[in-house]
Amino acid sequence: MMLMDNYLTLEINKTKHIALVAHDGKKKELVDWCEKNQDILKGHFLCGTGTTARLISERTGLPVKGYSSGPLGGDQQIGAKIVEGQVDFMIFLWDPLEAQPHDPDVKALLRIAVVYDLPIANNLATADFMLHSKYMDEVYHRKIENFDKLVSERAEQMK
Repeated sequence: MMLMDNYLTLEINKTKHIALVAHDGKKKELVDWCEKNQDILKGHFLCGTGTTARLISERTGLPVKGYSSGPLGGDQQIGAKIVEGQVDFMIFLWDPLEAQPHDPDVKALLRIAVVYDLPIANNLATADFMLHSKYMDEVYHRKIENFDKLVSERAEQMK
């Protein structure tokens, strides 16, 4: 990879690193979905925010790496893992009908996922399409903008 390349390619391996996040009003839906799809999910690395990770693990027996609760920094922890290349896609069932006290954190997590061209499911239909995609069983290459180049170009313009 060169500093002057416009885009960088990130590889998503056959074993996916999947972030599982759900607001309180959507936790049961996500846990039920994970239980229904546990045969597929067991072949991948799972992580999630606090209570969601615990509930999925308790119900399904799947190992789920738990981070802090969303309002206590879990959204930022998942966002950091995205930046570090340690999350390949995310199922984030957010509740559009319920005000969230940590809404800026939610927006920041969704924003960073888009910046890093991360597949995101915000509802069960999209989660089903993603989980049953041909890309679940093969390597996939996603492209992100080369931010080092962008910063370098902006610095040159300021001179």
